[in-house]
Amino acid sequence: MAVFLDSRNDGFDARFAALLGSKREEAVDVDDTVAAIIADVRARGDAAVIELTARFDRLDLTPETLAFTPDEIAGHCARVPASERAALELAAGRIRAYHDRQRPEDARWTDASGAELGWRWGPVAAAGLYVPGGLASYPSSVLMNAIPAQVAGVERLVICAPTPEGKVNPLVLLAAQLAGVDTVYRIGGAQAVAAMAYGTETIAPVDKITGPGNAFVAAAKRRVFGRVGIDMIAGPSEILVIADGGNDPDWIALDLLSQAEHDESAQSILITTDADFGQAVIRAVEARLQTLERRAIAGASWRDHGAVIVVRDLAEAAALSDRIAPEHLELCVADPEALLADIRHAGAVFLGHWTPEAIGDYVGGPNHVLPTARSARFSSGLSVLDFMKRTTLARMTPEALAAIGPAAEQLAISESLEAHGLSVRARLERLNR
Repeated sequence: MAVFLDSRNDGFDARFAALLGSKREEAVDVDDTVAAIIADVRARGDAAVIELTARFDRLDLTPETLAFTPDEIAGHCARVPASERAALELAAGRIRAYHDRQRPEDARWTDASGAELGWRWGPVAAAGLYVPGGLASYPSSVLMNAIPAQVAGVERLVICAPTPEGKVNPLVLLAAQLAGVDTVYRIGGAQAVAAMAYGTETIAPVDKITGPGNAFVAAAKRRVFGRVGIDMIAGPSEILVIADGGNDPDWIALDLLSQAEHDESAQSILITTDADFGQAVIRAVEARLQTLERRAIAGASWRDHGAVIVVRDLAEAAALSDRIAPEHLELCVADPEALLADIRHAGAVFLGHWTPEAIGDYVGGPNHVLPTARSARFSSGLSVLDFMKRTTLARMTPEALAAIGPAAEQLAISESLEAHGLSVRARLERLNR
């Protein structure tokens, strides 16, 4: 049964702190195994990737079959029903339109000293997207990762998508095609991350790796960070709904279950100003769990990690929300804009009764790769900027150097960095001849 809390009751602070501090991920010690896999791939390249794929995915490959051929991709894409293709095309168009607006602008200006300053933006040269296989194979995640990279201008974009026992999700390949990805490798796990980071005889290394994965993939991303960039280490999904009594309890129940069905470790929380409404939502959740296809997963998530919290007012709801810093936040209240003004920390916010979080997962436009585990306090969701680099620019004229150079020389002397100061002094002396 989900936890039911009331902020007016004694002991609330301790129980809320316990809810925040609960660990929702199984502590699996995979780091030593992942370290060995990465070392093996670095040492033996293709041979290690092929051997590990046969062991973990029960799929025999050769260097020539590591990637899908264009004909294979076309054949699988042709199997996608028209209705699913149309939905994926709609999603791709909306995601691209949203991310087109994120492209940053270069800037150059001359300051009061006469120095010319600025910055320019440029894409990483190559990026690799990891796409989980099996039950967690989501074509929407392909679009959410690949389209921002393409909008950023990444020249080479590859996908690693495991196909256990050769089972292929045609929608994943169609999503790759719609996002402009030409190369899709049928490999997964830590070995795929290692191959993208360090390269093999067949797989060229990339500069950034993004995309979700299991504990082995997450550990591999941690280990290769520094050699390549990564997006984030994502934990189980989570949703917080702030709702007043003017909602349909069944709608809110479904919104909570939309995340609970992802994973037994997912978390769904309702904060409401109406205790009776909170109880009605609990009853609606229990009713829906009787018929939901993924009721075993959703039921475990709701039982072990779900919560309904009754608060005095929406100001208190906003304060608790900021302490949770949720991945997804729905504001199902009469005036969501007013409440939004009081919210500081959330990965994505969905405003009003008619905006279920599931719209954001697929066709809303904003990215669904979002910070979890309270990391929205200091990080953002995936964007075009994750695939770009900012280079600063500076040009000194003789007059500008004369104006600000002496201060640079003084600071260099203060830090006992003699050559630093002399590099400025030599130019200043030339000006004084």
